[in-house]
Amino acid sequence: MNQDFLDCISVANMRESDRLTIERFCPGRTLMYRAALGVYRAAAWDGVTAIAVGGGNNGGDGYALACILARNGHRCRIVKLSEKLTEDSSFYANLAAELSVTMEPYVPGAFAACDTIVDCLLGTGFQGSLREPWLSAVREINGSGARVISVDINSGMNGDTGEAETAVCSNLTVTVGFVKRGLVTENAGRYIKCLVVADIGIVLEKQEDKICTSGATEPPSGWCACPPWLEREPIDVRSASEQELARG
Repeated sequence: MNQDFLDCISVANMRESDRLTIERFCPGRTLMYRAALGVYRAAAWDGVTAIAVGGGNNGGDGYALACILARNGHRCRIVKLSEKLTEDSSFYANLAAELSVTMEPYVPGAFAACDTIVDCLLGTGFQGSLREPWLSAVREINGSGARVISVDINSGMNGDTGEAETAVCSNLTVTVGFVKRGLVTENAGRYIKCLVVADIGIVLEKQEDKICTSGATEPPSGWCACPPWLEREPIDVRSASEQELARG
């Protein structure tokens, strides 16, 4: 996968590219598994992991990650801030329950005594200010002292601008498919220590910006410089299938 650039795109382009990929090439359930597998492969796992999930597909990535962790003998539990589930999210939530993953609603103190917190609360479409109980959960995550991994984007951050009144501060953010514009802004660097892309096989609908990853002092005309928190090499999970979970 070595190349001299990474695509950097808008939230709207990402949403449409995801939709068309599901429509034409690959089921959403498979893409969700690949996203979770990319997160799993991006970090070493030890101790107890709490996965904070919201509604929608961002929460679904968290349920899928719980299945992968459980299958590989890692201790994890789900902390829910929403009961809403998409069809794909519901599949992995049910599988996580079959694998005896503990699931509990968020209450103050829910993230105590864990070594890693995975942020699957809010996706790239979030705008505005966090409301309760999301605000309290984000503040608790930031004050926990645990290692924090955000999936796709740090919850509370605007995916196009990187702006946030309050957002999760991560040790690692694993963004899915392509780099979103907001993740490489100066403001995003206040919240992200390390950013890596999980390439799950989404077909890009249209070209936008390109980030130079060749290490060149001066990027080619029209390309953006690579920010220091962005890893140049994506994690390739394009060939993975959720059927791997059935094999244990």
